[in-house]
This record gives sequence, structure tokens and C-alpha cells, in this order.
Amino acid sequence: MSDIVISAENIGKMYTIGHQAERGGYASLRDVLMQNARTLWNKTKDLAMGKSIIQGDTMEEVWALKDVNFEIRRGETVGIIGRNGAGKSTLLKVLSRITEPSIGRVTINGRVASLLEVGTGFHPELTGRENVYLNGAILGMTRQEIKQKFNEIVAFAEVEKYLDTPVKRYSSGMYVRLAFAVAAHLEPEILVVDEVLSVGDFEFQQKCIEKMTNFANGGRTILFVSHNIGAIQLLCNRGILLEKGHIIFDDTVANTVHCYLNDGIAQEGMRVWCMDEAPALDDAVKLLSIRVIDGSGSPKTNFSVKEPIIVEVEYLVLKEKYSLNVHLYFSNETGDTLFVSMNNLDSPYRDSIQPEGLYRERCMIPANFLNEGTIRIEYLICTRPTSQYFVTIPDAISFQVTDDRSASGVRGNWVRDWPASMLRPRLDWYVKRINETPQDV
Repeated sequence: MSDIVISAENIGKMYTIGHQAERGGYASLRDVLMQNARTLWNKTKDLAMGKSIIQGDTMEEVWALKDVNFEIRRGETVGIIGRNGAGKSTLLKVLSRITEPSIGRVTINGRVASLLEVGTGFHPELTGRENVYLNGAILGMTRQEIKQKFNEIVAFAEVEKYLDTPVKRYSSGMYVRLAFAVAAHLEPEILVVDEVLSVGDFEFQQKCIEKMTNFANGGRTILFVSHNIGAIQLLCNRGILLEKGHIIFDDTVANTVHCYLNDGIAQEGMRVWCMDEAPALDDAVKLLSIRVIDGSGSPKTNFSVKEPIIVEVEYLVLKEKYSLNVHLYFSNETGDTLFVSMNNLDSPYRDSIQPEGLYRERCMIPANFLNEGTIRIEYLICTRPTSQYFVTIPDAISFQVTDDRSASGVRGNWVRDWPASMLRPRLDWYVKRINETPQDV
């Protein structure tokens, strides 16, 4: 039996997108009618020829993947990384046979379970119980085989209470928990997982990483797409770097991450360290990343004063040795400290030593709090209760706060420049008319 479970040969995926022509100035009624007639004629031709109808006056061909070649062997855990729009999700859809490549060929030897988008593979009208059996049947398992795994799947997904409820009524988190449990427990040879795990809460993500680690240790193959570089490094032994639909690097996960971070490809709004270059707290802790993200979890560097800002840090505990305290120092572009925030009140490990594992901590800055300008962050992690050991990263990352002068923000109807200040909090004011006329005073 061949040791190669996935082979991609000259894979390309092309999409056709439509654009509306710009209408400059005044258009006569005749021009509008002629344009609509041309559009209708083009759509009628496409329909008659069996082509999909694309909205727009002009068409453009876009290659999401081009000249993609690789082989994946049994037991490899492969992390696929790259910017948004690099082609990562499209590649997984092609490998999962959800979409066919425009050119090239994919050969797969083994049963594939995919978790690409919330609800993929589930029938919304069926219950959670029925969808477990449906997915097992799709994977080629007998009812008896699924029944043997059923209780384990339900316990992992933590959806016992809603098991006989149609999944269309599930939250996105419940969907993901059940979908991952099904994909990971029904014994596929190849597990394909996209960024969808970010929908779940932190505890569930940790449980998924542990399950995938056990899955990989059992000699099975994993393809994992994620912007979480720490999880990629922890789980994978090989990395594939995509940019604009092309593979530009394919090597060990450490070398691939190093290429991603040091060749200017990494997304703005984050700083990530390779495992072998990560700042460390002796032999017990490694700092993996710090990023600023919006409410959807996307890294970015430019925020409106009206939107909340989330600072996310990740670190890896290698030895059960310390209770840790994370500090974030916020300063403006001139170096003045605006404020300091730390997790000493909210950490569940405030009074206990942290077990080994990957940790993620988030600090949310409320909307209408920071004034516009450049904000810099110093990242520090130290031991509790005294800072006997610590690591600090000055100027770890920075981001921009801008003001669109909208009346819906803290400025209200103030149309001039905001008075010079480091912060711009929206505080509660109490305004009430207590007398009708001054004579009543």
C-alpha cells in the first residue's frame, strides 16, 4: 500500500466574477434599456449553455489556486497558512471534494472527514442525533459502528440536552461542537479542519487540539488551516505557505512559520514568534503571539474610536511550574503611558500553578475610550505572586485609532477638533430640568 494519502497535481481553481460598469454622468433612457437588453441576452445564452449566471455587466476570471503540487504521507500533520485570500479554504474544499478543480487532479487514498464551515455536512431539518448517523453513513460506517461511538460523540460535544432538536435551532457554537465531535470520532483516515474552530469557546478549542493531537499520534493524517500560529506549531509537523493561490514554501512547520513571519507575509495587526525563537520564561513558558483583533476575531491595525478593541496574547506552558500574570502597558506615540491592564483579578489560576498547555488571554478595550492616534503596547508576563521571573517585550505591537467625527460617537454634536487628551472615555452624564423658570430658584 502506498504511503501517500493525498496527491495534488497542477491544481488550479478559477472563479468568474461580475462587475457593474461605472455609470458616469447622465444616462439616457435608451442607454439604460440597451444595457439591460444586452445583460438579459448574455444571461439567456449562459442559461442555455448550462453555465451559471453571474451578476454584472463585465466578467473577470480570478484564479483562487494555480499550479498547486504536493504530496502528503500517512501520519503527517500539515498546517496550511497564509494571508486572507491566499487560497487556503479553497484548497481544503478541493481536497474534500466539495468543489472540483478547474484544472489538475487530486488523488486521495482514505476516508476523509471535513470540518470547513459551520453546518457543513449537516441537514438543518434533522436533529443532532439524526445528523450523527447521517454523517457516519456518508463516511461509509455501518449503523452499528456509529452506535458504538455515539455516546462518546455526544459527551464530547456537550449537546445532550438538544440532541433531539433540529440543528437549524443550534447556535454556531453548538453546531461546531457537534460537527467536530462527529468528524473526529468516526475514525476517518484523514481529518480536514478549517478556521471554523475559532467559533468555539477557548475551553472547547483546547479540547479539540488535544483530540487532534491524539488523532495524529494514532498515525492518521490532519490538514489544518488556522491563523492561530501557536496551534499550528503545537499540532503540526509540516507547513505549507500559500500566497495568491500559489505554494511559495513547503517545509517543516518551524521553517514555514519562520518564512511566513520574516518575509513580510504575516498579516498586519499581530506579532508571532516561531517556536524555536519565542521569548521564554526559563524552560517553563514560551510567548507565542500578541495581536489586536476586532469583534469577529480578525487582526487589524486601524480602529474607529467607536469600536471595541481586543488584545489577544497566546503562550505555551511547557512545565507545570508557575502561576502567571500577564501585563499590557499602553502608551501613545510620544511614549507617555496611557494605562496598564493585567489579568491578576480575572485569571482562574490566580492562586494556583498553571498546568501544561496552550493558553489564550484576551483584554477588551471598550469603544469610545481611547483618543485618536497611534497606540503602542508593551507585553509582559511574570510569575505570581511576586514578579521574581519575567519576560517583557517593549513595543510588541501598535495600532491606530481614528475619528470619523460621527455624531454617534463620544463627540456627539461637537464638530471641532477634540481637546488634547490621552483618553476619550464616554462617561455617564445626568441631565434633568428641575425648574421651569429662574424665579422659582
